[in-house]
Amino acid sequence: MIIDFHTHLFPKDVRNNLAKYGKKDSLFRLIFALKWPNMLGGSKQLKMIGAKELVKSMDQAGIDKSVICGFSWFDQGLCRACNDYMLDSIKKYPDRLLGFVSVTLNDSDKTVYEIERCVRLGAKGVGEIAAEPQGFSITDKKIIGPVAEAAKKFNIPVMLHSNETVGHYYVGKAKSDVKKYYDFILLYPDIDIILAHWGGGLFFYELMPEVEKALKRVYYDTAISIFLYNPKIYSVATEIIGGDKILFGTDYPLVDQKKCMEQIENIGISKEYKNKMFAGNALKLLGL
Repeated sequence: MIIDFHTHLFPKDVRNNLAKYGKKDSLFRLIFALKWPNMLGGSKQLKMIGAKELVKSMDQAGIDKSVICGFSWFDQGLCRACNDYMLDSIKKYPDRLLGFVSVTLNDSDKTVYEIERCVRLGAKGVGEIAAEPQGFSITDKKIIGPVAEAAKKFNIPVMLHSNETVGHYYVGKAKSDVKKYYDFILLYPDIDIILAHWGGGLFFYELMPEVEKALKRVYYDTAISIFLYNPKIYSVATEIIGGDKILFGTDYPLVDQKKCMEQIENIGISKEYKNKMFAGNALKLLGL
């Protein structure tokens, strides 16, 4: 089995009206409503898809299941609309799709209610949360604390957007360094945390015994590796943290699922670790 732990979907009305929704949400406008330099040169509008397109891509790439990650909307109504679409997509493709809850960080009561609503309807986690682009600190307990408590209550993981702060710029790249993510983890040791995009390199610091101990419940997804790192990152990461904490993810439709699969086919890690990365760790984390 192969599980893509990091994909993004949006309702048809959002996909067809980028300018309209860009006016409602500054983060959405930054990422989707503007043309940005492509990581491989040139510029383009970032691709957006629905559930049908995702499942078609999965079939072509040989992927069995995909996790639909949420978006950090500033508007609660947009969070709910996207969550409804996520839940409807899961109902339509119950054997193929899993969902994480989109949350806003500017109204903790409504956010907690939305998490509870979606989990009862089948959501498996919360995130991807991108706090800093919205003007919030990931370590602000008043802002993030209620989300973490809800995750603890329902025993579900929280996914945080994270990225390296060196190297080339790309749309969505935040300025927060790895210490911010580490401080967040120290605040909430009783929940499972997924750091997207290799955690901005935080796993390198697990060579420090106290960091390894603190990050016992932290997972790293491999989303967008193909544009960020040399393929050696897979063997380096497994040498440092083993094979139990890595989740295969693509960030589709930003990058092609099939190309990500092809990159991994010839990397120098054991079949056991590949199986864990592709599905075993995800199945365990989500209680499937």
